[in-house]
Amino acid sequence: MRVSAPQGRRGDRVFAGAAAAAGLTIVVAIALIAVFLLVHALPALRANHANFLTSAQFDTTDADRLAFGVRDLFMVTVLSSLWALVLAVPIAIGIAVFLTQYAPARLARPFGALVDLLAAVPSIVFGLWGIFVLAPRLEPVAGVLNRHLGGFFLFASGDVSLAGGGNIFTAGVVLAVMVLPIVTSVSREVFRQTPASHQEAAQALGATRWEVVRMTVLPYGRSGVIAAAMLGLGRALGETVAVLIILRAAAEPGRWSLFDGGYTFASKIASAASEFSEPLPTGAYISAGFVLFVLTFIVNAAARAVAGQKVNG
Repeated sequence: MRVSAPQGRRGDRVFAGAAAAAGLTIVVAIALIAVFLLVHALPALRANHANFLTSAQFDTTDADRLAFGVRDLFMVTVLSSLWALVLAVPIAIGIAVFLTQYAPARLARPFGALVDLLAAVPSIVFGLWGIFVLAPRLEPVAGVLNRHLGGFFLFASGDVSLAGGGNIFTAGVVLAVMVLPIVTSVSREVFRQTPASHQEAAQALGATRWEVVRMTVLPYGRSGVIAAAMLGLGRALGETVAVLIILRAAAEPGRWSLFDGGYTFASKIASAASEFSEPLPTGAYISAGFVLFVLTFIVNAAARAVAGQKVNG
């Protein structure tokens, strides 16, 4: 006689309910944040006398005559974050490949821990290092690029000497250092999970160490690297203190140039935090925060879609 396993035991039901509640909590929290931002932003948006999406003006000094837009905030935020990714991702992939494929164990462990320690450095330290140490040294480099590449996309002529190098070029380098441990850590774990049978098969065919990495490790970890890059992008988009210290508000409106200054969404909100006393001016900054919230949500959703396509492919 065949005895069937008991179905629907109480422990299983409790665990399933707890897991579902935990997952639902995240969804509810995100929805409540979005609702909070939207509710507080709508009155200011109704009182706005400028186009919110296309205007470069952000004037909240007169509560009866608000005129604010997020065009330049969006430009500076995206440009500094993408510049940081362009610098950080190739270096992070190289470090991850070195630690998992080339470095001996006695070197890989302490070196990996040293890279991870970068994530523990406070943002304000990165900001102070960026503006007082890095910016003066990058200013000549930015000057050379500005003279020889001026007119090209993202290298349009700008004020390279802006407050001793307080421009998007410098901010992107600092952001690259800040996101490097995130991208490196995730990429390292993904590369480490490459099946040994894949690498052994490539070696059996006579592949060199680099060919093994190129044919097995990198393709296997491609979706993980994309996810790591998007995590780093999320960190760069929302970084506040370091960017606020480095960037200077002297951008030419509407120009996409690494050699301009300006505000990101986060630094703009932080710079005016002490003035949040009246509902309508405060709502203008909450509106900018809502755009940043939507932007990061879209970036993460796109990252999951791209990573899913890579895995299925």
